[in-house]
Amino acid sequence: MGSGLAVGDEVTVEVLRPAHGGHFVARHEGQVLFIRDVIPGERAVVRVAKLGPKDRFVNADLIEVVDPSPARVVAPCRFAGKCGGCDFQHVQVDEQRRIKMSVVRDQLQRLGHIDPDSLGLPIAAEAVDTSGLRWRTRMRLAVRRDGIAGLRRHGSHDLVAIDDCLIAHESLHIDELLSRTWPNADELTVAASPDTGERVVTTGSRQKSPLVFSAAGRQWQVSGGFWQSHYAAGETLASAVLDAAAVQPGSHVVDLYAGVGLFGGSLASAGPARIDVVEGDRSAADDAAVNLADIPEARVHATAVEKYLREHAAITPDVVVLDPPRRGGRRQVVEPIAAWRPRAVVYVACDPAALARDIAAFAERGYRLAGLRVFDLFPMTHHIECVALLSPGLSPAEG
Repeated sequence: MGSGLAVGDEVTVEVLRPAHGGHFVARHEGQVLFIRDVIPGERAVVRVAKLGPKDRFVNADLIEVVDPSPARVVAPCRFAGKCGGCDFQHVQVDEQRRIKMSVVRDQLQRLGHIDPDSLGLPIAAEAVDTSGLRWRTRMRLAVRRDGIAGLRRHGSHDLVAIDDCLIAHESLHIDELLSRTWPNADELTVAASPDTGERVVTTGSRQKSPLVFSAAGRQWQVSGGFWQSHYAAGETLASAVLDAAAVQPGSHVVDLYAGVGLFGGSLASAGPARIDVVEGDRSAADDAAVNLADIPEARVHATAVEKYLREHAAITPDVVVLDPPRRGGRRQVVEPIAAWRPRAVVYVACDPAALARDIAAFAERGYRLAGLRVFDLFPMTHHIECVALLSPGLSPAEG
């Protein structure tokens, strides 16, 4: 369908709803536009920046808000809208959460083929902090040829030189890093533990020295394997997984994509007879072995999840924890898990679209969505974290 719109055209539109990925949807004469820096309900003048494939949609940049939303605020950061680190600094924090939850619901309905309301599931994102600022404990900075560090513009390799980042936790001392030059470096990775005050700065993408974090009543060594960036994420997600799993003494737990062992180790307090922790990244698996060394029931498998599933098709775990990368588990992971017929699958997801697709795949194999909690662990950005409980109870025909 031809839109009649060309790059550079300016039109006035009403913003209709959020889209997955930090954009918002509007229409002009039947043509879909994706726009950033707006809020549903606003009228805005926008300029067409890019045509989508076969004119199915266009990307447009905000020129002026004609009728602002009551939820619009002055961005606390003067670099908002310039660097690509934040999506929603122009939106009240509470409204950010409603926007994100709207996206979760939309993905569940369109891709998961379920209506959370019909299941009686909660429809509100849970706040983890109040201000939405100073939460991030790990950041990657780009470095220009002149040694200046900063963040890239949204959808661009261009670097924006900044002197602070308001979502960076105080323990990163980000202003000190930005005040220096970094000759012969292409990027910086900085990570810090608010629990110990230690900080590691690496001229590259891989952290070289371990940090120690506290969560679920234990200490966790992280040498470069995955750890959530929000300072409260470890405690928040471990508690949610523990509640959803409802592990019984003597049961068998399998923790897939286990990282440094946070969820498997946290579930040990419930008294399972066996915990298999599976992680394909060698650094993370080595950390998991250290972190779980005092738990005799825990076994760490330093292998790819898909390989573990092939080689352990005959086991019958009671509970499976699944925390896949952003792409989700997909059928090659969902199908063998469902074949085990666990009593519960606790799915930790950073991408609602991937979660919804995997929920649909589980439904085809007799698993229903029995619980859902949504946490705003990435304030000012479009990202959201979900913890879903999947339980057997559907026939394949119902799925």
